[in-house]
Amino acid sequence: MPNARRLILNLLGVAESGRLTVGEALAACALFDISENSVRVTLARLAQAGLVELAERGVYRLGPERRRIQEEIAGWRATEERLIAWTGQWIAASTGGLPRSDRKQLRARERALSMLGMRELDHGLYIRPDNLAGGAEDVRQRLTALGLIEAAAVFRVTDFDSAREKQAHRLWEGAALVEGYRQGDERLEAWRRSAGGLPLDVAARESFLLGDAAIRQIVFDPMLPAPLVDEAARHLFIEAVKRFDDEGRKIWMTFLGKIGA
Repeated sequence: MPNARRLILNLLGVAESGRLTVGEALAACALFDISENSVRVTLARLAQAGLVELAERGVYRLGPERRRIQEEIAGWRATEERLIAWTGQWIAASTGGLPRSDRKQLRARERALSMLGMRELDHGLYIRPDNLAGGAEDVRQRLTALGLIEAAAVFRVTDFDSAREKQAHRLWEGAALVEGYRQGDERLEAWRRSAGGLPLDVAARESFLLGDAAIRQIVFDPMLPAPLVDEAARHLFIEAVKRFDDEGRKIWMTFLGKIGA
């Protein structure tokens, strides 16, 4: 179940107006048995951390600290458009010489590398296939926006030795990713077929839980090329998530529209 922090940030990230009233936050969190006190405390802490800010009295929007991450998350629908044919080269990020004492910075670094699908090949050396449009420069910019400090070296690798090349191909579990696509597709489509008779509050709660998990799956997917993964299975899953998200947004617009009406 989501906590107040995750629910509020997610709703702010998808709200058409980019704003969320305290009343809407309270009603949304009540669906998940989150108390009013917890919601108000969470809003205060999010504001203190710069993740949200007051747009006007009783109305919040994302703060600068969160907007950079949200821009990456919001791009999930177009993620396949960023992919290019893979020629066997890799993109690497070297973090071995970076400081580890700042926990916040370390968490941001780990999140950035994970969201770009990078895995550790050697100590402090993270790689991914070079199949993203824009190559190393684009990956560098996205990693920096997500929290990797600019001192980190990000570059293209063209000539691993044979042992590391084989090791690189084993860093991702392609079969597990494909099974996740297929299961996710079936789960979302099954819910859509049976959701017509659900009460609005139940539909809102269930659509959030399923949709949030599915979008997170895409956001953290490494977007591997063939032959490392079945690209067709991934495409079918992404299309299923788009259909589900469209329906979920309508449900939540209806739910939030009833608040204060």
